[in-house]
Amino acid sequence: MERRSSCLNNFLLPIFFLLLTVAAAYDENNDTIIPAIFTFGDSSVDVGNNNHLKSAMFKADYFPYGKDLLLVDHIHPTGRFSNGMLTTDFGAEGLGFKHAQHGYLSSSFRVVGENSFITGANFASAGSGYYDGTSMRYNAIPLSKQLELFKAYKSKLFGVTGEKKGEDMLSKSVFIVSTGNGDYVQNYYLNRSLRKRYNIEKYSTFIVGLLADILEKLHGDGARKIAVTTLPPMGCLPAAINVHGNGNRKRCVARLNKDAQTHNRKMEKMVNEKRAKHRDLKIAILNTYDAILDLVNNATQHGFKESRRGCCATGGGGTTVLCKPNTELLCRNVSEYVFFDGVHPTHLANKFISEAVMLDGLTLLP
Repeated sequence: MERRSSCLNNFLLPIFFLLLTVAAAYDENNDTIIPAIFTFGDSSVDVGNNNHLKSAMFKADYFPYGKDLLLVDHIHPTGRFSNGMLTTDFGAEGLGFKHAQHGYLSSSFRVVGENSFITGANFASAGSGYYDGTSMRYNAIPLSKQLELFKAYKSKLFGVTGEKKGEDMLSKSVFIVSTGNGDYVQNYYLNRSLRKRYNIEKYSTFIVGLLADILEKLHGDGARKIAVTTLPPMGCLPAAINVHGNGNRKRCVARLNKDAQTHNRKMEKMVNEKRAKHRDLKIAILNTYDAILDLVNNATQHGFKESRRGCCATGGGGTTVLCKPNTELLCRNVSEYVFFDGVHPTHLANKFISEAVMLDGLTLLP
């Protein structure tokens, strides 16, 4: 952990020098609905932070990832775990941003200028979870560390805007937390020692308790509008079906979906308690569970043909989840697939999910 912290700190210093060149502070009269977006989580929202972690197990810095993502007149992998855009990319676009917020560790974040800093940042890291133990298994940035990086960002932001204006900006911004799937699929179900310590009921209570702590810390750091995603239908993920489906690829694994529903119910109860405790805090629950389950069960109605297998052949990056680095192993028409690899949705599926949870997110807007 010390080596990883040192690596992260090396990325913070250049940002300080970038701020010295910032000519103007946050402009309240910009074209966006909200001033900024701050994103925390795992591979569902990682836009390339893991590219800058040498020891990270999960990276999407190679083809076929990003094969359909057009950026600056050329196509290349950006670290997004999809063939194109993520749900948060579509969300930022819908809120009026010219592009999604850059990864805090990326070179783009430090060199593209003022707006990439003032309009927020993405701290997500593939392989992380609410539980730091999950992140450690995959050498990802733990959520607790992501919050520390945000504190560093906040300090530098106030150096540009002034504390009063900076606090006002944060209070009007949206904070997205999207993680938790890895705590189960990539840790609990594979970790015998963890299953000995917790049955699923106690484990879900433990994980939701960690989320409760995250919400308290974000509120303490000035967040007043927070969007939290539910767990997806974990038993419908191609990788989960492959491992836990007993050879039946035609059905989701009911047990895993039940666990996700248990987690989501507890999360909703906890969120209601936070709303009652903090009257100045808006929390939206983005129901990705129902959106993805609808895609899987009614794929043809939504323009897809395949919802049980990923478009690419998996086994790349030392895992059985990610695409192999070989475009010849891709499906012929990615637009027909709900999932790109063993876990992550395709560009078009992400667009559908983003649109499906839009009403949930609207509760955060003025």
